[in-house]
Amino acid sequence: MGEMTTGGMKMESMNAIPVFVAVVEEGSFAAAARRLGVTKSAVSKRISLLEAHLGVQLLHRSTRKLSLSEAGEQYFAHAIQSLAAAQDAADAVAQLQGAPQGRLRINTPMSFGRLHIAPLIPDFLAAYPGVGVDMVMDDRVVDMVEGGFDLAIRVRTLEDSALIARKLAPCHNLLCAAPSYLKKHGTPKHPHDLQKHNCLQYAYANKIHTWRFEETNNGDVINLDVTGSYQVNNSEALREALVAGVGIARLPTFIAGADITAGRLVPLLPDYKLPSQIIYAVFPERRHLPAKVRVFIDYLVEKIGGDQPYWETYFNLY
Repeated sequence: MGEMTTGGMKMESMNAIPVFVAVVEEGSFAAAARRLGVTKSAVSKRISLLEAHLGVQLLHRSTRKLSLSEAGEQYFAHAIQSLAAAQDAADAVAQLQGAPQGRLRINTPMSFGRLHIAPLIPDFLAAYPGVGVDMVMDDRVVDMVEGGFDLAIRVRTLEDSALIARKLAPCHNLLCAAPSYLKKHGTPKHPHDLQKHNCLQYAYANKIHTWRFEETNNGDVINLDVTGSYQVNNSEALREALVAGVGIARLPTFIAGADITAGRLVPLLPDYKLPSQIIYAVFPERRHLPAKVRVFIDYLVEKIGGDQPYWETYFNLY
């Protein structure tokens, strides 16, 4: 790239900073390459050029892992600050541009993303042709900063104070089963009746084998230990088993709503509430919120937002 310099540092070294940071955060050249969308050899070459330019070894390489040298630790601390400053500068410039643009990296839970975010993407891309979307669906909660995400959808209580949240909709949960299961095994009238039933489990739930119920009229709380023949880490897979008549389970209304409306699932114990959460759009705190993030959040609020989301329109909760 020639001998162009900025503050005494060649442009090759400047371009190497995000590569170096990715290698350190991911722990390997291969993982950094996947994150950056380049080849492993390109990452290795860039780091070697950076070390040659600086005249010092930044990384200790072994067959098992990479580790930072003392010089590498110093360089990494400044590299992180450099990246943050560069991102802030890019966000500030983006605010001056007329139309949102750039790559928008989104993290969303698997089922909610597939059912309610993915269908919105085509119209969003048509409305904002300067924006590209990279969406990763995963039911595990990931670190947004380490994953390089601009925005995440979270269906739970927020725990990370470094994130800014905007409420999209409530996430209500229902106890339900298929008519075929109820015809064969009977309909529970009280939470304690569930101990006689096949209670299916969502593996990522808190206290998956203890179900909490709150009586609607007086607020009394019942914590009940239940068992069942099936446990799975995906809510749509759990829904498949329910519709097939395998047992009883807790499902969020954003998954069960269409089946309840169609009569494929029946809500149970109407006098008792299950714990609910809130669906948030969250993003890392920044001095300048990129336009691509702002317009996407506004788009989600328009399409999903409200105290009664569209997937609950055709039935009463309690």
